[in-house]
Amino acid sequence: MEYNTSRNHLEMKEYGRHIQKMIDHILTIEDPERRQRNAYAVIELMGFLNPHLKNVEDFRHKLWDHLFLISDFKLEVESPYPIPTRESLRAKPKPLPYPKRYPRYSHLGKNLETIINKGLAEENPEKRSGFANAIAYYMKLAYNTWHKELVHDDAIRSELNSITHGQLEFTTTPFVKAYRERDDRFVKRGKGGNFQPRNNQGGNRINMVGGGGNNKNRPQQKFQKKRFK
Repeated sequence: MEYNTSRNHLEMKEYGRHIQKMIDHILTIEDPERRQRNAYAVIELMGFLNPHLKNVEDFRHKLWDHLFLISDFKLEVESPYPIPTRESLRAKPKPLPYPKRYPRYSHLGKNLETIINKGLAEENPEKRSGFANAIAYYMKLAYNTWHKELVHDDAIRSELNSITHGQLEFTTTPFVKAYRERDDRFVKRGKGGNFQPRNNQGGNRINMVGGGGNNKNRPQQKFQKKRFK
C-alpha cells in the first residue's frame, strides 16, 4: 500500500497524481525520440483534463510551461515554444508607476480640469460654447451626486467663472434630473392595509372601487341614525 506521506509533493494539483507519475516516467526514458513522443502524448492528456484552458489565449503554450514546471525543469525535450526556466517563470514583474496627478479642483476631478483646458484652447466660438455647456452640466451632475440639496445654476455659473477667470460661460441651463425619495407616494387606504397611489392632478386620491375622477359628480348617500330603545 502506497500512502500519501510516502509520495513526493504534487507540483500542480489540478493535473493530479497520474500526470506527475507519467512525467516522472518520461524523465527515465533515454531514447530522445521516444521521450519526445511521450511528451506530446502527455500534453494531449493535460488538455483533456483541463478543457476550460482552451478558451485561454496561447493554450498550448501554457500546457508546455506546465509540463516543464511539473518536471522541475529537468525534462529535456524539444518544445514549439521558448523553454521556461525557474528564474523566468517565478520572476516578479516590475511595479507599475502610479500616476501622480494633483488636480487643482479636487472636488471636480482631474478629467474636468483637462476638459476646461481644452475648452480654453478652442478658438471656434460654437465649439467653445459647447465645451462650456458640457462642463456646466458635468459640474451640476457631480454636485447632485454627492449632495442631497439641489444646486442653483447661479452657483455653477459663479464657480465656472472663478475657475476660468470669466473666459467660459454656459448659455443653456444644465438640466439634471434629481432623484428624491418621496414618502407620500403611496397612501394607506382601508382596513385591509392596501396601498393606493395618489392622483397627480390636484393631489386627489384615486377611488379604486368606483373608478377615477372627481367625487363631486357622485350622488351622496344619506345615512339615518338608528334609535336604540
